[in-house]
Amino acid sequence: MSIIPAAVLWDMDGTLVDTEPYWIRAEHELVERFGGRWSDELAHELVGNPLLVSADFIIERSPVTLTPHEVVDELMSSVIAQVHDHVPWRPGAQELLAEAVAAGVPNALVTMSWRPLVSAVLDTLEPGCFAAVVTGDEVTHGKPHPEPYERAAALLGVDPADAVAVEDSPTGVRSATAAGVPTIAVPHVVPVPPIDGSVQLETLEGVSLADLVTRARSPFASA
Repeated sequence: MSIIPAAVLWDMDGTLVDTEPYWIRAEHELVERFGGRWSDELAHELVGNPLLVSADFIIERSPVTLTPHEVVDELMSSVIAQVHDHVPWRPGAQELLAEAVAAGVPNALVTMSWRPLVSAVLDTLEPGCFAAVVTGDEVTHGKPHPEPYERAAALLGVDPADAVAVEDSPTGVRSATAAGVPTIAVPHVVPVPPIDGSVQLETLEGVSLADLVTRARSPFASA
């Protein structure tokens, strides 16, 4: 891997943009509308999961009587509305993305969110920031399966080992590392345990492309 990565593969929720609180708010509102009570502890168990897996989890643990697809539609509509009000960038993410674009390094968005929400976020960016987009409704196996990251690397035509992934959840880190992508974990809403093939940073603020590669080359270095 050179000092500049062949590509940067980005998770979205909690990594690029701080939308996890939007999802948690939507879950609380949905469950309470059906007369139930939700907790942040339960919500944190859903971070990074495929949306239909999260929907099944909510249905099993609440009075919500919607189908899994209806639950996803309800949650996603709420999050999209919140994104339209304000896109909450994670510290350093926008700057690092801009540096990659300026350097001609292709970026891919690899997210378990579905295309309508992804489009709402991408609409706030300059066209061409992402050369490839992989969404949760367009894969057979969601994270932590390696398929999303394998597909992103294939779409960009790069060797996974020459790219760098940026993630915030254990599920996402496991997906990226299983695909053979050196991974930077930036924990946010939930902690990320040590996972082979990844290193942790407290923030992306002040982190350059060269920093990203240097850290990704040392998967057992301390953050």
